[in-house]
Parts: sequence; structure tokens; C-alpha cells
Amino acid sequence: MSGDRNEFDSPWKEAIEDYFEDFLGFFFPFIPSDIDWTRGYEFLDKELQQVVRDAALGKRWADKLVKVWRKNGQETWVLIHIEIQSQEESEFAQRMYAYNYRLRDRYDLPVVSLAVLGDERTQWRPNRFQSNIWQCTVDFHFPMVKLLDYKQDWSILEGSLNP
Repeated sequence: MSGDRNEFDSPWKEAIEDYFEDFLGFFFPFIPSDIDWTRGYEFLDKELQQVVRDAALGKRWADKLVKVWRKNGQETWVLIHIEIQSQEESEFAQRMYAYNYRLRDRYDLPVVSLAVLGDERTQWRPNRFQSNIWQCTVDFHFPMVKLLDYKQDWSILEGSLNP
């Protein structure tokens, strides 16, 4: 699986790096208007790899971590996870939560987790991790987009100026 994963990961990672603002505008249009683009943004690959390495959670992949500045002056980190696979992963939402809390705990900064799913299953749409034991509750929601949902708008997409 890792060979297939690398084959799909590299173009996505390059596209996110080259077109970060357009990427957010297309998939998560509610985010860019709150970012102060005049301050730029920074990819934090080293910080992400440190958290992934320390996690000891088995095979875990998170693709891009980006530092941005909100218009209110607050530094915020955006964790973008691209999941390209052909089978449902039952622990995907838990993995999203684990990366989010590990980054927040380690760096004490707000972390926004985003998921882009490129699988072929229309019904698999993880966007929430929940745990509840003896009135101790974790309820983690994250924005998720499914590439299959854009199939019906293919002709519109081909005419778009957004890379």
C-alpha cells in the first residue's frame, strides 16, 4: 500500500504547496476569508513529522501542516489530511483526532483538521470522532470533502480558472 500511497501523495502535496490559497478556496470556501494572506503562510513538515514519529500509533499519514495567521492576529495551524485509498478505514476519524490533539498539546496552538477523501465509496464519509465513558465525552468534528461529489460538475470544473 505504501507504494500506491506515495504515487498519489506526491502530486497532492505539490499541488497544496503550489496552490494553497486556491486549494482552501475550492474545497473549504468558508476558511480563506478569515486568513490574513498578507502575512503569508508556512509549511511545517518538520513539526508534523516529529508528531507523527512520536505518536507510535502504527502506520499514520497526515499530509500537510500549514501555519497561517487569522485576520484577528491569531496564529493557527491547518492540518490537511489527504486520504487516497480503495478501502474504508474504520479508525480514520480517530486518527484525525489523534493528530489534532497531539499537535495542539505539543505546540499549544489552535489546530484545524481538514480531510479530503478520494476513495470510490459514496457512503463512507467520516467527519467525527466520539468517545463517551462515564460522562467523560470527546466529540471531535472536522470538515471533510469527498472528491466523488465533484464528478457531477466535471464540465464546470474544467472551465474553472482555479488550478
